[in-house]
Amino acid sequence: MRAFVLNIFSLVLALAPTAEGRTSEDVVILDETGARNLRIETETVEEGDFEETAFALGRLEIAPGKDGVVSSRISGRVVELLVAPGDIVAQDQTVARIESRQPGDPPPTVALKAPLGGLVMSVATRLGEAIEPGSALVEIADLSRVSATARVPEDLAGRIGPGTKAHIRVVALPGETFQGEMVRFGTSVDQTSGTLDAVFQLENGSGRLRPGMRAEYAIVLGKRENVMRVPRSALQGAASNRFLYVKHFDLPNAFVRTPVEVGAMNDRHVEILSGLFPADEVVTQGAYSLSFAGGGSGISLKEALDAAHGHEHAEDGSELTPEKKAEMERERQGHGHEGSAGPSSPLALISYAMNAILLVLLVVSTRRKPVGDDAAPAGSTQPGEEAA
Repeated sequence: MRAFVLNIFSLVLALAPTAEGRTSEDVVILDETGARNLRIETETVEEGDFEETAFALGRLEIAPGKDGVVSSRISGRVVELLVAPGDIVAQDQTVARIESRQPGDPPPTVALKAPLGGLVMSVATRLGEAIEPGSALVEIADLSRVSATARVPEDLAGRIGPGTKAHIRVVALPGETFQGEMVRFGTSVDQTSGTLDAVFQLENGSGRLRPGMRAEYAIVLGKRENVMRVPRSALQGAASNRFLYVKHFDLPNAFVRTPVEVGAMNDRHVEILSGLFPADEVVTQGAYSLSFAGGGSGISLKEALDAAHGHEHAEDGSELTPEKKAEMERERQGHGHEGSAGPSSPLALISYAMNAILLVLLVVSTRRKPVGDDAAPAGSTQPGEEAA
């Protein structure tokens, strides 16, 4: 019985409304410190070109005709080695000296020069090592321009060709995007993966792009004009519930959660079909963190608008009409009796319900009279007595 009473009591408490019911806020208001901590950045919405892109993976390679080796025409011994892997050399710069096997005092030496300028990729000899003609001693690559080879599906090959543009991101250099132009296809299709190599050309004036680096390609298949678009970093929510944070037109550091209908996406932008207007400012950096910022500094929309405009607003932020003001005054007067748990208050109703349930349980438990120890069944005899 005690367990049953406790279960009923727990059920009543679970069904009771909380004193402070919370609902999701459409406006997030931050103070200056909160906005700086989240590193909020915004971008003005405008119509522009929207590219249809296809995704592919690949790697960087040395461009054809942009690498060479240093070799010797005579047999001999390395007596001077002037470069190491990673050095930058100029064309015709001396990289090594070879001592000839011809007799002499001292024996004659031959200087080996770089056939092109660029980066020393490898050195395949050591001081004092004997060499023979034709041996590749030093490898040099000109990396002022590199090839970026993407593996594209066969069914995509018909939609691209020489001159096709691509936005290329290199894994080793996050945050940067390189623009490439396709120069040719590979010679054959990979039967295992069903892909064909598409070779793009990349300028590499900084020299930071190196052969073998992994790359991600957004290959441009087409372009549409006058499309309302926002950066992908601004889009939040699940696929069925997309939204953006739009900067409040009036309040500083206030952002409105705005549902939107989205269209196509590419590597940089999202097409917005409805929900935004040109000149809206959407949050591009810090949008994800705003989802968890809640009320920020604890300032409500009403308090912020009151401070900004110098007069009182309704709780939802709308202008306070005489009718709304009268209604708010009635609510304030009613709140003065909240602590007295009147007959119609939720707390009183819950209390009455609990008392009624406990009273019923008490009556039921008292009507079930337990059998006493001194009550003996009919026909039984006490110890030490004989039956009559």
